[in-house]
Amino acid sequence: MPLPCAGYPVYRQIVWDIVSIMDYLDEMRSRWAERIGVTGPQWKILMAIVDLDQGEGTSVGEVSAKVHAASTFVTTQTKLLEQRGYLRRMPSPSDARVVLMSLSDKARKEFAETMRPWGDFHEFIFADFTPAALREFAERLAAVKKRTEIIRRRVGDEA
Repeated sequence: MPLPCAGYPVYRQIVWDIVSIMDYLDEMRSRWAERIGVTGPQWKILMAIVDLDQGEGTSVGEVSAKVHAASTFVTTQTKLLEQRGYLRRMPSPSDARVVLMSLSDKARKEFAETMRPWGDFHEFIFADFTPAALREFAERLAAVKKRTEIIRRRVGDEA
């Protein structure tokens, strides 16, 4: 089979590197999740809430989009997390149909203990980047992510 273009081997290497990075991150997420007694997907949801909540809570829809999961799955899992005391769910003051979620004090305390080394990990992982290079890398990676989403939809339409 002929290669589609001269850069194809490099593209494949980049994709395999991204796959490896995702595997490593998934393994770390599972280990951290175990420490506080939640599943890997629940940990991912909690981390999305940490990133998205700007003080007023974040919606199921926003979390679903960030973790690439169906809103019904996120709703079910966040109800379980609420029962375990890890988050608070409350109706939005502007639209009662929307549920806003934020971490509970219990979750914040456990995360502070569990995630203490995370800053050091980030610094180690991105040690070769200057702040400007890191911003540029983030912008380029976001562009690749956007184009990958476009192709994902095309492949889905062809199936």
